Amino acid sequence: MSRRFSVLLVATLALMLAAPVLGNSQGPPWLHNDRIVVEEGCSCHGAGGAPSSEVILSISGVPRVYETGQTYDMVISLAHQSYVSGGYMIWDYEAGNFTPGEGSKYVPDSGGALSHNDIGNDWEIQWTAPAEDTGDAHFSLAGNIVDLSGAPDAGDHWTLLTFTVNAPDTATADADVSLRTISVGDYESLFGQKSPEEIEAEKQAEIADEYFVQGNLYFWTTLSILIVAAVIQGEFYERRFGGGPPHLDMRLALPQGIRRGVLTLGMAIAFGWAVDTALPWGYTLVILMCLLWGVFGVYRTVVQARAVENPSDMV
Repeated sequence: MSRRFSVLLVATLALMLAAPVLGNSQGPPWLHNDRIVVEEGCSCHGAGGAPSSEVILSISGVPRVYETGQTYDMVISLAHQSYVSGGYMIWDYEAGNFTPGEGSKYVPDSGGALSHNDIGNDWEIQWTAPAEDTGDAHFSLAGNIVDLSGAPDAGDHWTLLTFTVNAPDTATADADVSLRTISVGDYESLFGQKSPEEIEAEKQAEIADEYFVQGNLYFWTTLSILIVAAVIQGEFYERRFGGGPPHLDMRLALPQGIRRGVLTLGMAIAFGWAVDTALPWGYTLVILMCLLWGVFGVYRTVVQARAVENPSDMV
């Protein structure tokens, strides 16, 4: 065997192993890596091979409760913000019988499952209920919408939908079965997209709000620092040029110190509560300033009570 032929054979096998499953234009296989595709999905599609809420998979015309032998018209649909083409597979665990419509076919070796025969996003099929009451009918539906890149990559999006049709006489039937739709997916990702103008307007509003918040923060913080600095400066000049704090008689200092001490203790408790409960910074700053003012008041009472008495009016 020549080297060129060997390389060609290996490349061909690699392409076959990497071929799309649900995105295959002729329909997916029944099994992929020993997993039933309609139950497990396909790990070769999507980001990390995980199901995506970006694709909306829905089926309409599903009865709430089946009548034995009755045939129901169903429509399987796929939707995505960016892509419009994909495929599906549905299985009823051999409870009834499917009839493929245009663009659909039976899946080989599946026991009656259906899949797409050509990529699209809407398929009309029929399901005939069992001829006798066999209990609830369970369904598994898989859908994959693709980016048409030709490769099973992160640009593809797939999801799974399971639902049950109740057995006869176990639920109230819908008056119009065609109006009943079952779906899975995040509709916000489909309809919640915004125009570039809306995105830019929201961005500018966020910037303006950030400037407002930061402006308030810097203004009130700076003001608080200036107040504290002014008080410290006042103390410095009083001691350097004013002879120190004036004397306060103990009969006045004691009740004043008690009042200011109680107020300061209350502010300390309030400040701890504000920090613990993550109170907005504005309220926390006000409580902190009141606490510092209370501490300063207690300090002034103590230093004035300890100051040497110096009568300024001697007769």
